[in-house]
Amino acid sequence: MKMPPVEPYRIRMVEPVRLLPKEERLKRLNEASWNVFRLRSEDIFIDLLTDSGTGAMSIYQWAALMMGDEAYAGARSWFKFEEAVRDVLGIEYVLPVHQGRAAERILYTTLMDKRNAKIVPANTHFDTGRAVILNHGGKPLDLPVPEAKNPKLEAPFKGDMDTSALKKLIEKEGADKIAFILLVLTNNTIGGQPVSMDNIKAVKEISEEYNIPLVMDICRFAENAYFIKIRDERYRNKSVGEIVKEMLSYGDHFIMSAKKDGLANIGGFIGTRSRELYEELAGRVVLEEGFITYGGLAGRDLEAIAQGLREVVDEDYLKHRIEQVKYFGELMEELGVPVIKPIGGHAVYVDALEAVPHIPREQFPADALAAFLYLESGVRAVGLGALAFAREENGKIIYPDFELLRLAVPRRTYTSSQLEYVARSLASLLEKKEKIKGLKIVWEPKVKGVRHFLAKLAPVEKVSL
Repeated sequence: MKMPPVEPYRIRMVEPVRLLPKEERLKRLNEASWNVFRLRSEDIFIDLLTDSGTGAMSIYQWAALMMGDEAYAGARSWFKFEEAVRDVLGIEYVLPVHQGRAAERILYTTLMDKRNAKIVPANTHFDTGRAVILNHGGKPLDLPVPEAKNPKLEAPFKGDMDTSALKKLIEKEGADKIAFILLVLTNNTIGGQPVSMDNIKAVKEISEEYNIPLVMDICRFAENAYFIKIRDERYRNKSVGEIVKEMLSYGDHFIMSAKKDGLANIGGFIGTRSRELYEELAGRVVLEEGFITYGGLAGRDLEAIAQGLREVVDEDYLKHRIEQVKYFGELMEELGVPVIKPIGGHAVYVDALEAVPHIPREQFPADALAAFLYLESGVRAVGLGALAFAREENGKIIYPDFELLRLAVPRRTYTSSQLEYVARSLASLLEKKEKIKGLKIVWEPKVKGVRHFLAKLAPVEKVSL
């Protein structure tokens, strides 16, 4: 019997959770319009909706909270935060914001306006960044490497950008039409897959050749660096800290949600190597977030992030983090659940097209699977498929390459036995997959790119227990 990885920490505080009876879960789903985002947290048994801001902080972070300086300007907590960003990430200019999507909005739209350009190629855009670009009149384009589209292929760096496609795009459209190039580390949308150091360098060379800024979304920078360490023999003897510094040295500008590899419950920042751009962005931060030394955060939040950035590069922590997710994914695979290979760094992704082939794309298979998983087990996961990423072009619906159920694992939060419960529950559900019904949209928001967060849904057929 395969043993789960051993946690490199002790649990010193617990939060009770409860599993509602199935009849109650059906009632809650109806009240939530069959959108798992609308469910109440207290009605969830195990919550794998996201790893963003849902992890457990360390005793050192809790101690740091008590050191928070709540001064409006020039708080000592700000200087501690700034020092951590420079020490760990090697980024000189930093502006705090309340979370990653604020960083996306301010940086992305500034660069689009500054260059008067609308096209933004990426290895693959995730939802909020894509929505920011769309709602600013831009065109987000996904350029993943071809092997990323094969869910069963065990390639080590499926998060890479297709550099050949990138060059062709630039030559076709013209460099002046490209607002910036984006690398998401790790690549969330296609399975939490890492980006190789070689690919980062190659993309940087292209950005320099055509004088296009290279932006990095570094919310999971430590996980990406750890994958480089264990999958690229040239980096085996390098520390994760050293790999992080090299990896980020190739970026021009950065956005980060500190709710992931900042190990905090809230917060984020914009980083840049350009003093000129920093000054321009600072005005917008003051206008939209708060003064430049707090950016919409309390001093205690800045303290927690500063400590979290230093803790996240600890290799004992990262080893367990990656191995716990891998154990979870391999268990699901053993139980017959079709998962994206290799297992990603922060989540296990289920191929919903294979898992529930009887549900057509227009009935949102991934989101239907998420809803019925909650009904089956009290577990919340999220669909990443047609509801989130389908788009209309010339009157025709263009579906994304993947229809995925993401089970994101919060950091330092759930035990192996809880993840085993999730795996067995999903496998049990798929044994009676004919009971899973497709969904239809009853209402959706007008804002582009956020439909999956807010839509009201309903089953296309009556659901009975």
